[in-house]
Amino acid sequence: MDPDVLVIGGGNAALCAALMAREAGASVLLLESAPRAWRGGNSAHTRNLRCMHDAPQDVLVEAYPEEEFWQDLLKVTGGITNEHLARLVIRHSSACRTWMRRHGVRFQPPLSGALHVARTNAFFMGGGKALVNAYYRSAEALGVRVRYEVPVERIELDNGRFVAARLEGGERIAAKTCVLAAGGFESNRDWLREAWGRNARGEWPSDNFLIRGTAFNQGVLLRHLLEDHGADRIGDPTQAHMVAIDARAPLYDGGICTRIDCVSLGVVVNREAERFYDEGEDFWPKRYAIWGRLVAQQPGQIGYSIIDSKAIGRFMPPVFPGVRADTLPELAHKLGLPVETFMRTLDSYNAACRVGTFDHTALDDCHTEGVTPAKTHWARPIDTAPFYGYALKPGVTFTYLGLETDDTAAVRFQGAASPNLFVAGEMMAGNVLGKGYTAGVGMSIGTAFGRIAGRNAALASKQAPAQTLQALVATEMGAQHAAA
Repeated sequence: MDPDVLVIGGGNAALCAALMAREAGASVLLLESAPRAWRGGNSAHTRNLRCMHDAPQDVLVEAYPEEEFWQDLLKVTGGITNEHLARLVIRHSSACRTWMRRHGVRFQPPLSGALHVARTNAFFMGGGKALVNAYYRSAEALGVRVRYEVPVERIELDNGRFVAARLEGGERIAAKTCVLAAGGFESNRDWLREAWGRNARGEWPSDNFLIRGTAFNQGVLLRHLLEDHGADRIGDPTQAHMVAIDARAPLYDGGICTRIDCVSLGVVVNREAERFYDEGEDFWPKRYAIWGRLVAQQPGQIGYSIIDSKAIGRFMPPVFPGVRADTLPELAHKLGLPVETFMRTLDSYNAACRVGTFDHTALDDCHTEGVTPAKTHWARPIDTAPFYGYALKPGVTFTYLGLETDDTAAVRFQGAASPNLFVAGEMMAGNVLGKGYTAGVGMSIGTAFGRIAGRNAALASKQAPAQTLQALVATEMGAQHAAA
């Protein structure tokens, strides 16, 4: 029997959509392109959700009001965001965790290396893999049908109305409505090469990119919707959640443990041993996602994070130990950097440091003077052996090119909303994230739009009008107040 709602994708947004559609009384089939062991896409590598809250809540301390969340998002995106949709995501983040708990998700306080986000982010107990597993258990218990290893090749539309999905091999699956939540195109090496092109040095930058998450996000349906069906697009194909990660990380699925988090505690140089950006511009959770793009713009798409022993214990250590040396010239030699230039760079930086009261939990007064680029916070001389260096490469988490939508999560064609095709997660994140990133907001977007897409797909299968995200948030917050 054909389902009421077909959900294409297997990560957080897809699961939220499937659960919401099923709770609304629809029959649901979820198609995951990966094998069961690799289900969940990039969501399996996540660990937290950025949450608005006006007072302390279980694992969240103090308050993180809407306006502060919005200003944080506005700063990292440089204003390239849809404020209406962004604020709806922010408000939704304050009301979704009760629903998440009902489906088996548990939360815990952050580990000591992540205390900067204790006020802003709720951490999943067991990480993203536990969240994904909890959602799958709940979905199957509710009667959601799940099929694995079924990549969808294309979909059939009739004047913007979803008709059916075609799998690789030719199988056709019809449904009354559909939610697209199949991820970005970050795993598609050819598409990345096409998007980034060749630089002035004759390099193809994307050839040196590593993919932090799943190998299954090939962007097949995204390209199909944009090019074959003329869906309205949003975003720049070169913009992505891109992080500086350990150059020794695997090509796919390295996850969070390959991220290098000591950048703000030292300096970063390129292969010519020159600094190229302010390492202390802002708190690491707000700025870590700019560093992949910065490294991508350097010769050979490689950088080196340099710290001394004073930094040890102040950041979450990556999975691979750093290169260690007893002197700075020895460290440069071990890293393969030009020693003379390296020492000139480090000596200039050290001499420029104006050390006040060092406090890595605050925007302190330790800064540089008379050196370019400046380091505006946490600037201390790198002078205490042993010294450590980490080679960095760009690590792509997910791409921002996607499908334009509105607060009903409908896919749009020439400005008109589809009556029964919806989108959630990475495939529409560019509506909120034009560039930049702040920790946990991807899960906020996926949860918000996954849930509204699922609810509206169920409503559309019954010919009921689509509901805005604002209405869903108001309903849930009202229910919470009533329960209290």
